[in-house]
Amino acid sequence: MIRSFLTVSSGTLASRLLGFVRDSALAALLGTGAVADAFLAAFQLVNVVRRLLTEGGLNAALVPAWLRVRETDGPVAAAAFAGRVLGTITVALIAATALLALLMPFVIAGLAPGFSGRETLQLATDNARLMLPYLAFAGPVTVMMALLNAQGRFALTAFSPLLFNIALIAIMAVLMTFPQSPVRAAQIAAATVGVAGLLQLSILVLRRGDSIATPLRISFDKEIRGFLAKAAPGMMASSAPQLLMVAGAIIASSSPSAVSWLYFANRLVELPLGIVGVAMGTVLIPELTRALRAEDRTAVAHAESRGLELAVGLALPATLGLIVLSEPIVRLLFEHGAFTADDTKATARALMWLTLALPAHVLVKALSPAFFAREDTMTPLASALKGVVLAIAAAFLLSRWYGTEGIAAAIALGAWSMAFSLIRRGAETFGFSIDTEARRRLPRIALAALAMGALLWLATRWLPALASGAHGLVRAVLLFAVIAAGIAIYGLLLRLFGVTGRREAVNAVRQTKG
Repeated sequence: MIRSFLTVSSGTLASRLLGFVRDSALAALLGTGAVADAFLAAFQLVNVVRRLLTEGGLNAALVPAWLRVRETDGPVAAAAFAGRVLGTITVALIAATALLALLMPFVIAGLAPGFSGRETLQLATDNARLMLPYLAFAGPVTVMMALLNAQGRFALTAFSPLLFNIALIAIMAVLMTFPQSPVRAAQIAAATVGVAGLLQLSILVLRRGDSIATPLRISFDKEIRGFLAKAAPGMMASSAPQLLMVAGAIIASSSPSAVSWLYFANRLVELPLGIVGVAMGTVLIPELTRALRAEDRTAVAHAESRGLELAVGLALPATLGLIVLSEPIVRLLFEHGAFTADDTKATARALMWLTLALPAHVLVKALSPAFFAREDTMTPLASALKGVVLAIAAAFLLSRWYGTEGIAAAIALGAWSMAFSLIRRGAETFGFSIDTEARRRLPRIALAALAMGALLWLATRWLPALASGAHGLVRAVLLFAVIAAGIAIYGLLLRLFGVTGRREAVNAVRQTKG
């Protein structure tokens, strides 16, 4: 499982790093004004659907269903089932794309009510319509990625999303070489989103194999209806972090630049969340599903324990690091072109509060597979909806006193509501199986992360050049050095505390599935 986890995490890390390059160029081109708010509101709508589908949402429902059909009826029946799912979802998303194009003004007005009566509403509507073709391509991409994951083929699905960011980075480079007006640049970038979806679909179609989903059919029979009934709640639940950001944008849309500040702050939170969360959903669900079907309690406990250790071990130090280094990181990545020093300060303050949601998001990603593997998608959905409602209510109140920071704090509150809801429900229904090793390691992981966070805080006090007007290259070198030192110290502390050693880590990576 560790090897598969590292494969998925490596692909996600590469995609997130390319995403930073993309967003840095976007910040330089558009800044944080009305044009940027309009583009990012539209992009957030498409991004929610993209994450809902391609980054673990449908995977959570399709993998257990496909494995069940293959085990009970054989590989031919599994391929036929996959062909019906692929054809049906593709057609459904094409129809949904056409409907959304017609209703887009109302959709944007509902998601960003603060845009009403302003030019920003029309700009956001135009951008969203240009991005919509991506949704039609996302359907088959999603199904084929989930099927490859179910077969334990993680490499292609982990690295194919890089094409999305590569296409957008390429067009950003062209726009910076041949400058356009902000409105025109936003429209060109929006149209490129659909092209990026086509590229991702093309690579998967070329490499999918002939028998993965055949014959291709459209069907709404009992089996497909049952699958879709379970898939829809699972997809919504898997997109909880993005739904919380949509909830925050609903309130932030009435404040100029607030949507942009929250978007760029959230991009930094998504790096560790993507590495841990996507890998949890992609790798842990097949592992748990096989263990549960084999009624192997030891394997269930092992999968849940290692998943929780990996989640906490990566999320906790990332949380502390982002809080301590929020302003230097934002300044290095985004303070170029139209993105000003005031934007850096506002984004960094929002980031400090948003980062508090990271451990909760990762807990949700680590706990949800225990429900998905049991084909229970309603419990994670219910916890997600409660968290979104709480976030909207809290953001409405806190934004009146604390502005964008209050909205970010409300998002964190909603995330922790989801995590506690899953913990309570899981303990009541089936109980989480945590083995002795996990009970020994988790407190030591937390202690190592706290020690690393304290040392990072001291480093920021000893290196004022991180926050001063020093040359950008000097700040970049210092920041990377501090981050590298923090990672090294954290790894050393884990070894000193007996959490893991070099040989154990190497063996975990080399280990293959039986």
